[in-house]
Amino acid sequence: MSQHKYTLNRRQLLKSGAVLGGGALFTPALSPLACAQAMAEGKIIITAAHWGPLAVTMKDGKILKSEPAIEDLGDNPLQTVVADQVYNKVRISQPMIRKGFLDNLDNITQPDGKRGDDAFIPISWDKAYDIIEKQLRRIYASYGASGIFAGSYGWRSSGVLHKAFTLMQRFLNLTGGYVGHLGDYSTGAAQVIMPHVLGTIEVYEQQTSWDVVLKDSKIVVLWGANIYNSSQIAWASSDGQARLHLKKLKESGIKVFNIDPTWTETADYLGHDRCEWVPINPGTDVAFMLGICHELIRQNWHDADFLKKYTVGFEQVRAYIMGEEDGEAKTPEWAAKLSGISADKIRELARLFHENRTMIMSGWGIQRQHHGEQAHWMTVTLAAILGQIGLPGGGFGLSYHYSNGGAPTRRAGVLPNIGNTASGGSTSDWLDTGASQLSIPVARISDALHNPGGEYAYNGQTRTFPHIRMIWWCGGNPYHHHQDLNRLRAGWQKPEIIIVQDPYWTATAKHADIVLPATTSYERNDLTMTGDYSNMHIVPMKKLVEPQGEAKNDYDIFHDLAKRFGVDAAYSEGKNEMQWLKAFYDEAQQSARQQRIAMPLFQQFWEENKVYENPRDPKADAYVRYADFRADPVLNPLGTPSGKIELYSKTIEAMHYDDCRAHASWLPPVEYLGNAPAEYPLQLVTPHSHYRLHSQLNQTSLREQYAVANREPLWIHPEDVAARDIKDGDLVRVYNGRGQVLAGAGRIYNSSATATKKTSISDTAKNIKTLQETENGCLPSYYAH
Repeated sequence: MSQHKYTLNRRQLLKSGAVLGGGALFTPALSPLACAQAMAEGKIIITAAHWGPLAVTMKDGKILKSEPAIEDLGDNPLQTVVADQVYNKVRISQPMIRKGFLDNLDNITQPDGKRGDDAFIPISWDKAYDIIEKQLRRIYASYGASGIFAGSYGWRSSGVLHKAFTLMQRFLNLTGGYVGHLGDYSTGAAQVIMPHVLGTIEVYEQQTSWDVVLKDSKIVVLWGANIYNSSQIAWASSDGQARLHLKKLKESGIKVFNIDPTWTETADYLGHDRCEWVPINPGTDVAFMLGICHELIRQNWHDADFLKKYTVGFEQVRAYIMGEEDGEAKTPEWAAKLSGISADKIRELARLFHENRTMIMSGWGIQRQHHGEQAHWMTVTLAAILGQIGLPGGGFGLSYHYSNGGAPTRRAGVLPNIGNTASGGSTSDWLDTGASQLSIPVARISDALHNPGGEYAYNGQTRTFPHIRMIWWCGGNPYHHHQDLNRLRAGWQKPEIIIVQDPYWTATAKHADIVLPATTSYERNDLTMTGDYSNMHIVPMKKLVEPQGEAKNDYDIFHDLAKRFGVDAAYSEGKNEMQWLKAFYDEAQQSARQQRIAMPLFQQFWEENKVYENPRDPKADAYVRYADFRADPVLNPLGTPSGKIELYSKTIEAMHYDDCRAHASWLPPVEYLGNAPAEYPLQLVTPHSHYRLHSQLNQTSLREQYAVANREPLWIHPEDVAARDIKDGDLVRVYNGRGQVLAGAGRIYNSSATATKKTSISDTAKNIKTLQETENGCLPSYYAH
């Protein structure tokens, strides 16, 4: 892989200052030399974002530059564009109302169908509040909570106070309720299946410590997991640890396999001498694993003792794998035809996994597809057959690629979050807290809009879609991450009113009736912790500049509205911004004190303008996922009906689904390379960009680092390029029967012969070509070849 054009100054972590009780310490943001240089340019202020703690240089009230505030491996370009985020022409400068909606206020129950194709008119905040209050009262009176959708799925801001959709839900819980969402786009299939298999959703659990992996694993399998890329971000703020561990992995003697349709950034970082590429056909992961399991069973390499003691249902699974159930043995030859990987390689992997302590690090992309729940169920099945679950360096992990999973959890006082109910702490704020019958699966918003009152099946239940009259979306962009946007756009015309609250004119904002300008996280004060698993740091998120234009904090917007409904006292609990932050910090400090960890008082912490690092925990450094269960499954049972790993689930069997059997199975996707029609012979998959977090940062100068013909780059196999006379830098139309998109054809990887399955980026568009494809639409974690 050629080096990225953009480089960052690396900052060494300086562990100076007073060492506090329990080993806690303050970490100055930059080295003394760097501090001196930065102070010559201006004042340094510490803040944070999903991509880590940031040291921002300010001068004359303006943002000059931003860079990492803690030790960082290097190339995380997301940390460099704070100024671009604040000073940007796509900022929403003032409240706006769609012209057709304003003209139709007296007949609002009959939408005009012009969302996304209409002009906007500026209005005052008071006028916007007047309309929102009137319509919210009307909808509550006429339809109740079922008329308002406020799931508002999105990545939120990093802080513990200013979380747009949590604040919206807090306000609506006080005024009458709302329709929420179940699950998330990231792990929707796994979240539903894993509790039946392991008794937990698993995808957000801490992983076996990287320290243990580096010590005890002999083989690491990156199965659709691009850790180098995705570890740039975290739900809270990245602690930067995953790349440091990848560096140690690169320097170790551990054999790494990259089972993925592409040679990923992670594989390229590790290098061909450290990482072997197994270029599987997308969507065939289950078949490939079944072929490995067949060889393990045929060779009597399966761990019969483990399977008997810690699992239920292996005999049924064995019958399926060996062909006794359906007459089709899932041999390596059978798997090779589907996966594109030779039977000999499948047999070799089975032998290597059996002979060596193997850690399977699975990404979430393999479950974002038709029958996606089967992939992670099959991952657990493979790991159970190997019998290494609960052993140091063995088993599986579903979150190594996310938020620096596997970075050991620190001894820490953990900051609470503001809750979506008054006087209540927040529960897991990416999942719906009520899980009521009003809530819908997050990816079924289009279905609900098109089929109000219709029944649908969900996890053994028969549920009913609510009739949504009002949508309120804060800090999210469904027009970026939802499937089948044409269908979403059609359904989006049906509600009576749509409100979008955001700093930027996203595609979703352009499809609203009322648009409210919100601040970025750099225009308010907040707190965050780094590492969703490690709790490594507490970071002051200091306000850098005043709100741009007429933007307001989400907290203040809902507080203003709460006053109109007479619930402001319950909403604010009598606290302003800094009082909330002090209360959160004080609670974390009290928890730390109980662990004999000394933390400074809030005022000192805030004035110090430094990143606070929590002390290490030797027990966490040695953490092994499922070790307690393996040591004693009776005293430490899983949350499944049997208390064991359920390779065969009687609960699922009782649901009588024809598309989900009682054990992990190969169920051919409705669309994949194995059944591609002649008119759409290619498959499109869409992984995470190195330069964005979904649509966040898309409007910044980072786009110049990767765009081709000012479009998203399309990576195409050289054989497919040659067959279509596509040249490097061409503008191509990617389409099928459901839609189309323009992209720039280019190559990123051409550093070796084996890497030419990816095709390098050039700078100019030459002409428009046509590229046909068949879009599976649900595989955003890795590219097809």
